Amino acid sequence: MAEAPKLPNVNKSPAKDDDVIERRSLRDYYIILRERLWIALPLALTVAIGIAYYQSRETPLYRSSATMQIEKPEKVVTTQEVVETGVNSDAELNTYLQIISSGKIRTRVLESLTPQERQILQRPALKDLPAGSAPPTGVDLGSLSVNSIRSTFLISVSVIHRDPEAAALLANRYVQQFIQSLLDKVGGSNEYAVEYLQKRATQLLEQAKAAEQRLQDYMRAQNLVSLDNSTNIVQTRLTTVNAALQTARLERLGIEEQFSLVERYSKDSRNLLEITAIASYGSVPNLRTQLEALQRDQALLAERYLERHPKMINVANAIAVAKDQLDAALALAIADLKTNLEKIRANEKILEGEYSKQEKEQLRLRDLSIEYKSLENQAVVARNNYSQILDRLSQTTTSKYLEKIPVRPLDAAGPSGSPFTPDFSRITRTAVGVGSLVFLGVAIGLSFIDDRIKSAWDIESFIGVNLLGIIPDLSEIKDEDKYKLVMNGQNNTGVEPFLSVYSSVKIHSKLDFPKSILITSTIPGEGKTLISCNLAGSFARHGKSVLLMDCDLRRPMLHRHFSKTNESGLINWYEKGANLEGDLAHNPDLGIVSIGENISLLSSGGRSKSPTQLLESHLFGQLLERLKKDFDLIVIDSPPLGAVTDSLLIAERADEVIYVCRFNRAFRKHIRLYIKALRSGKNDILGIVLNGLSPRRIEYYSNYRYYRSYKKYYGAQE
Repeated sequence: MAEAPKLPNVNKSPAKDDDVIERRSLRDYYIILRERLWIALPLALTVAIGIAYYQSRETPLYRSSATMQIEKPEKVVTTQEVVETGVNSDAELNTYLQIISSGKIRTRVLESLTPQERQILQRPALKDLPAGSAPPTGVDLGSLSVNSIRSTFLISVSVIHRDPEAAALLANRYVQQFIQSLLDKVGGSNEYAVEYLQKRATQLLEQAKAAEQRLQDYMRAQNLVSLDNSTNIVQTRLTTVNAALQTARLERLGIEEQFSLVERYSKDSRNLLEITAIASYGSVPNLRTQLEALQRDQALLAERYLERHPKMINVANAIAVAKDQLDAALALAIADLKTNLEKIRANEKILEGEYSKQEKEQLRLRDLSIEYKSLENQAVVARNNYSQILDRLSQTTTSKYLEKIPVRPLDAAGPSGSPFTPDFSRITRTAVGVGSLVFLGVAIGLSFIDDRIKSAWDIESFIGVNLLGIIPDLSEIKDEDKYKLVMNGQNNTGVEPFLSVYSSVKIHSKLDFPKSILITSTIPGEGKTLISCNLAGSFARHGKSVLLMDCDLRRPMLHRHFSKTNESGLINWYEKGANLEGDLAHNPDLGIVSIGENISLLSSGGRSKSPTQLLESHLFGQLLERLKKDFDLIVIDSPPLGAVTDSLLIAERADEVIYVCRFNRAFRKHIRLYIKALRSGKNDILGIVLNGLSPRRIEYYSNYRYYRSYKKYYGAQE
């Protein structure tokens, strides 16, 4: 559908009309899912089945796990010079986990494999080889995962492999090689090496202290925290001051240029409002807008009143006051600009002095850097030498060989009886979950994309007007009978919905008779003429004198539905002088004819490609007021708002408005736009009639059950 045409200039409704909070009930979401079931469900099933098929085709993998127990930490008696071997921290435990996963242990495992064990590891690869291909030379060691079991002293070593026997073999072999590597590291210390390391550590400590002292003395003499920190501080200051100085210079140049422009404009007596800085200063924009509005009002009033009229005098005084205020604001803007220029010049001089000071400090630090770096390097080298000796001394200080290690095997790994992947229960859960998400996402997502009117929620919550009633699909009824259903007085399933709309109109109407009701829609073909005829028949059936007026002057249809000529009517009356004298009900130019008990028809009287002259005329409004003296109710059938704007002109004369929407036809945003335009004209909008729903859709698109109940009730009597 094409975008909605632009409406004529109307006053905007409050901003709160644009803020719609979507609050759907569970029933609304049920309707959304049911309406889009055959779109979302196949797509969801396709995705779910595809995921399940893809995951079920994964290569079967087996997992085997072996566990090791860490010895409980023990206290060491220092007098016996015994080195503690238990794990005392998370860091040590994590170190063990990383060692097991390291390439070194992996290499040891690979080297420890016998030819028979290698054949076990190669069995899956041999099965996948094509006939006649050479056997693989490499060995698949699977995927290793090492984890500490929480809140215990246990380590789990798991291996994932395509062969269950190979997975168990590798898990046990990783445990064996890790424990063997720990045994290889255990040994005693060399007493002579310890003595030498202790002496060398004492010498290097003295050298490190001396180097540190020389560096500290130099830093105190030069008033330095450290050369790098001092240099960074000065550089940061220099960068900051330079950036501020450049900003100040640019700002000064900008203000000088603006001030120079102001002086030139003042000298040439040009309009200072052409200067952006002046025009946007303080209250100048508001005063300028106020002055322009007053001048427009003065121009409009000048078309109606003379120069000495009180309204003209008041506007002239207001313009004079606004001009004085604008001149004062302009003077204040110029003074403020001059003050800013003086401030920025002073600030620029201060920044230039600070920049020069920081440059001198940077040069001084650069001169000191050579000697400082030399002293610092000497201190660093001395500290590193001392640290290395201490590390070496710590590693060799073992006075007693410990025959036990802090880790021992607990449970050996065994072959798994079934693969852990593909896991069909997990695949089923994943497929169902993803399918459900796709189903819900597609169904609800389409509801946001499809903006057409469908349900009571669209009308009452989104558009924000009353739902007067729902008219079912009457395609089974003949065209010549549809428009006379209520007038013919038949008791069938097509009459009761119109009587329900009649009841809703009476409930929501705030005006007494006589009055006029305009019936319009968004686009052609939504059934506004059908609603107009049968609503008029409903009021006539209840004793009201009703005039059905065809104001669709571009495409009149009412005379055809009642088998009348269209020679007399609104256009004919207007072209022949628009006589409002006498009895209008019997005016031959209008040609009002009776089409039933208590109901008459006023035709269009021809066609017009440009009926706005008639509809905008005060004579049209006077005609409606005169006709109210002869009729209790005037039902006006008008063109759709989405095609032409004639209905907005008619709405200015009508008392109340009923909007007709056809199911799944017009867009909600367009309807809301036109409702907003009608409300801006201070029209009393009674509500919306939803037309064209099948009985099945009526049952689940709304809470209106009368159609099915009425059909069952009267069907039982026939």
